[in-house]
Amino acid sequence: MSKSKITAIVGANWGDEGKGKITDIKAGQADVVVRFQGGGNAGHTILNEYGKFALHQMPSGMFYENVVNIIGNGCALNLEYLEKEIAKVLEIVPDLKFQLMLDQRVPLLLPHHILLDELEEERRGDRQFGSTKSGIAPFYAEKYFKEAIQLNEIFDDAHFKTRLEHLYEKVNLTLVGVYKAEPVKYMDIYERIVKFRPFVEKHMGDATAFLRDAREQGKNILLEGQLGALRDVGMGIYPYVTSSHTLAGFASVGAGIPPYAITNILAVTKAYSSCVGAGPFVVELFGDEANELRLRGGHAGEFGALTGRPRRVGYFDAVATRYGVQCQGATEVAMTNIDTLSYLDEIPVCVAYEINGKQTTDFPAPSLLDFAKPVYEILPGFKQDIRGIRKFADLPENAKSYVKFIEKQIGVPITWLSNGPKREELVEF
Repeated sequence: MSKSKITAIVGANWGDEGKGKITDIKAGQADVVVRFQGGGNAGHTILNEYGKFALHQMPSGMFYENVVNIIGNGCALNLEYLEKEIAKVLEIVPDLKFQLMLDQRVPLLLPHHILLDELEEERRGDRQFGSTKSGIAPFYAEKYFKEAIQLNEIFDDAHFKTRLEHLYEKVNLTLVGVYKAEPVKYMDIYERIVKFRPFVEKHMGDATAFLRDAREQGKNILLEGQLGALRDVGMGIYPYVTSSHTLAGFASVGAGIPPYAITNILAVTKAYSSCVGAGPFVVELFGDEANELRLRGGHAGEFGALTGRPRRVGYFDAVATRYGVQCQGATEVAMTNIDTLSYLDEIPVCVAYEINGKQTTDFPAPSLLDFAKPVYEILPGFKQDIRGIRKFADLPENAKSYVKFIEKQIGVPITWLSNGPKREELVEF
């Protein structure tokens, strides 16, 4: 078998780390880009020569004609949202040629998943999880109940109708009995989905076989993760997590490749912390201090790519990030948005948590996070606009010291440093 380079790009934190730019750059060097988990509940923001785009389901190789983009079996495929997402891009770039494969095993996210998500968040009241209401939790629950409908099932009329009929017998018991909502007619769902048969027929394929052949041919493959380690359903800040596995370890399952084939894991973190959604966030800032960082951050402000919600922000959390890169098995780290910090005279870094009077540098169990207080080490600011600087050696000394300090704290080499939203705004080491 020819030597194939397979890189997983994943988040080290709560999501929102700036993975979009890194995946966009790496996608340009790849032959295949695979989304291996999640659905339309988060977005990768990409800024390129065509404009600014938020891709929620499409892999980040969409803008490279030579790249095969795969939506893997670990994803939640909403055909209606995907069609709209593609149409929105083509409105701006009508001549864009892209290659897309929908894995035949990917399950469908259906309208009732979104409805159940909305109804459950409403029922929970002030105990909400901060869901994007994209149907993700009901979808994955249904998948693991072995009741989801895979993409390959929609072409046999009799089979598809029977599957929907049986599925909505149970769904309607929940809608009517628990939420006092109107039942769903399974034939209405049938009619909504069969309209996509021509689109699906054009794009559906066997991703496992395709990736096997790509590996044999020595192709470069990029595995694209959504959200971050602290949102993983197993290793994250449960229950304030997504409902899929956001770790590189799941990429082999969600894409359909052997785990030993992954040659590199690139974890992305910001030069500070940001978080959308509910749950413990030890370094969270409030008031004017938070507002200034939020407005300066993200190159357009710290607001969710899908929801537009203001992100919670704080200074860099070395405790959480060290845990995140360890969970991901990161071989290298990309740090984004370091230019955001140029306004600060001093830059605090959280190096430990204090819990019940004791300090720890280990990320604790989720139940203890509400009691954790950040312990900061203060570093001098660099007070200089560093956008446009392309070489690490040309950065201000305090900026270089900040990066090296973080690198030592997390224990993984920082090999990528982003100092602006554009593709070319990268610092070379």
